[in-house]
Amino acid sequence: MFTRREMLAGATALTVVSVSPARAQTGTNHEVQMLNKGTKGVMVYEPDFVTAAIGDTVTFIPTDKSHNAESIKGMLPEGAEPFKGKLNEEITITIEKEGVYGVKCTPHYGMGMVMLVAVGAPGNMDEARAVKHPPKAKKLFDELLDAVPAA
Repeated sequence: MFTRREMLAGATALTVVSVSPARAQTGTNHEVQMLNKGTKGVMVYEPDFVTAAIGDTVTFIPTDKSHNAESIKGMLPEGAEPFKGKLNEEITITIEKEGVYGVKCTPHYGMGMVMLVAVGAPGNMDEARAVKHPPKAKKLFDELLDAVPAA
């Protein structure tokens, strides 16, 4: 037979073991490839639309050379930190605010190399839609913004 003290110690150990994995979990990491050619054409991010949650990370991987990932002024939630990755280098951002995040490849922005990250309630949709873009980027952003679920 187990003493009351041994049973309590066993129950406490079981509780610690069952809670620890949940506490150790962090947000999901979303990987985005920067490509010369993808399923939607040339000079693309794949995927070009990511639904994320606060605490998630998004890693932009320079699968092909001469690409970067940079936030677009006016297409970030209020209080979100702008970012600019270097050419040919991986960059990881951590999502800390709800809204939409517009991303461009600096050298290929005019060719429409853009993507969107949507997080929770899209409170900055009007501001994001008001940003001026080169024609190909505008066309893709119109499609991507239309795909953002309403809060």
